[in-house]
Amino acid sequence: MNRNPPSDYAKAVGAISPQRIVTPDGGLEANVVHIATRTGEMPAYLAKPAGASTLPIILIAQEIFGLHEHIRDIARRFASLGYLAIAPDYFFRVGDPLSAPDIPAIREIILKARDLDVMYDFDATLTFASASGGDSSRTAMTGFCWGGRMTWLYARHNPDLRAAIPWYGRLDGDKTGNQPFWPLDVAKEIKTPVLGLYGGADPSIPLAQVEEMRARLRDVDAPAEIIVYPGAPHAFFADYRESYRPEAARDAWRRTLTFLRAQGVA
Repeated sequence: MNRNPPSDYAKAVGAISPQRIVTPDGGLEANVVHIATRTGEMPAYLAKPAGASTLPIILIAQEIFGLHEHIRDIARRFASLGYLAIAPDYFFRVGDPLSAPDIPAIREIILKARDLDVMYDFDATLTFASASGGDSSRTAMTGFCWGGRMTWLYARHNPDLRAAIPWYGRLDGDKTGNQPFWPLDVAKEIKTPVLGLYGGADPSIPLAQVEEMRARLRDVDAPAEIIVYPGAPHAFFADYRESYRPEAARDAWRRTLTFLRAQGVA
């Protein structure tokens, strides 16, 4: 039975694929919580094994579509493996991507989000997770699409992270007052172990940029690896969309879990 109907996804996504993965919440505490930030209460989706404590923490950075069902399902996937997974809605100050009618409207929302605010939002999320049964000494972060970009930036902001896993996060783009840096700009400052997961057929992230990112990380002996899946498009892990590529997605998920264990986040 499909527990989550298409209406739980962002409006701009369009038709939802019937192959979408549905992770049950049996045995989990999974719900929306509210986190105090510098500028108000931020919604977040938290999932963890029911009644458990001292859990490894996985921070999840959402796509451009906001805190919709795909991101909540990913949180439950991690929780079912013994993690405290938490995904904050870091667009809460500037708009609601879930109800935006199309991608241009979502882009308008994203451009209003200040990177520095988002960094502080994840600091607050980590504090909340630590007070909710998480072990802050075993914290990692992962993110998808725009959240992949945020994962790179937060790895630079918080060097105490044990691991960071950005999925097809853009590496370069237009610089603005709200978004003055991109991963390529901060590559040489990253000390956190990183596993980057990218599609070889992603027109929004040219392979030349991926190679440049690799080179800049290599120049400073950063503990980072970037995997590129030949032929995979952007959002190849998004099982609710046509972009989903099961083989690449399964391998990347396997690598993610192996990487987290290797970095002591398990």
